[in-house]
Amino acid sequence: MPFPNKLLNPGETIVLDLRPHWWRVVPASSLLGLTAIIGIVTLSTTGNRPLRVIAGLLVAAAVVHFVRAYVIWVSENFVVTSERVIHRSGVIAKRGIEIPLDRVNTVFFSQSLFERMLGAGDLGVESAGEGGQQTFNSVRKPNVVQQEIYRAMEASEQEGFQAMAQATATALGRDRHPVESSIPDQINQLDELRRRGVLTDAEFEAKKRELLDRM
Repeated sequence: MPFPNKLLNPGETIVLDLRPHWWRVVPASSLLGLTAIIGIVTLSTTGNRPLRVIAGLLVAAAVVHFVRAYVIWVSENFVVTSERVIHRSGVIAKRGIEIPLDRVNTVFFSQSLFERMLGAGDLGVESAGEGGQQTFNSVRKPNVVQQEIYRAMEASEQEGFQAMAQATATALGRDRHPVESSIPDQINQLDELRRRGVLTDAEFEAKKRELLDRM
């Protein structure tokens, strides 16, 4: 199932929406195929009723096991958005992990030779949050996912710089369509920019004197 758009923040877009690698359901599907063959052979070659019942029960159990594995597989999402890395799983009881891109420090992956042949692997995300390091198993093409996360981080950082530059331009009166506000409000806005390190103390004092001279 795709990641619900209603869970996105305003302006947030999905970069990747992946389910676990299909290898996750191979054991259950193989077991189903094997028991189906055994059941067909048993039902067609023997008239022993108890043995036929046992074969039927084995096939039914294999079907239930496969359906359960498939539902779990299809209900798990690994999502990269323009703001977060998200992992959600569970059918009835949901579990989720969210890591903001601005808290991600390192993204790494590991693959065995067999996993490289399949295009699967494990992906690790090391963040500055309380969770520390999170590892996600059976990720499709983890090297590609790693690159996409870094691209999303870079794009998010650029948007942050642009927003800060726009805020600075507005506060310094260089915006083409400045928002009219009172002089005390403008001084408070400049002081906030100074505390965040956007303006130096000298720039703040110079602009503050300019605004006070207008009163």
